[in-house]
Amino acid sequence: MKEMTIKELYTLEETIAKDIFEGATYPWEVLPKIGSFIKELGETLSSEEYDKVGEDVWIAKSANVFESAYIHGPAIIGKNAEVRHCAFIRGNAIVGEGAVVGNSTELKNVILFNKVQVPHYNYVGDSILGYKAHMGAGTITSNVKSDKKLVVIKTPEGPVETGLKKFGAMLGDEVEVGCGTVLNPGSVVGSHTNIYPLSSVRGFVPAGSIYKKQGEVVEKQ
Repeated sequence: MKEMTIKELYTLEETIAKDIFEGATYPWEVLPKIGSFIKELGETLSSEEYDKVGEDVWIAKSANVFESAYIHGPAIIGKNAEVRHCAFIRGNAIVGEGAVVGNSTELKNVILFNKVQVPHYNYVGDSILGYKAHMGAGTITSNVKSDKKLVVIKTPEGPVETGLKKFGAMLGDEVEVGCGTVLNPGSVVGSHTNIYPLSSVRGFVPAGSIYKKQGEVVEKQ
């Protein structure tokens, strides 16, 4: 589906990880590459702009990282990003410029584009969040199916196999996800879409939509 391609979902100029997408069609194809990509990219970062702290962890000098936050490498924390109290970054994480990782938020194997906000009690795993995407308080990505089978994306054109056991959500640019929402394994949300609070999202949601509940998705006016 064209609507789920990298080109349709993301503004690649808004991430330090632009090169990881080269040669890929769909964003989830790069999930297994994030860790090794960070290690390679980190070694090229300017020592005038980034400090290397610990093993394979690079933090921009302009970033604000609270003392109580925990960051395990490989990880890159971008310029002017904010990593707040008790954030838990488990590794394989790129936090974009001006992004916010909030209180008790957990990240694992993710790319957060610039200006992404996951500010309150969020879990984001095996996911890619586009420019200015925002997850409301308590919203999480569920990244493994209960039956432990490979993730298949449900679309109007039929199922799309990913070949991945772990796959959270692909959120396009400027997606707004309401509080308390669960993004089930294999959720792909097109850019500029709004998700109502307390939703359970599954499969593909078109760009420029309002997701009210399963089966009730309307186009923005």
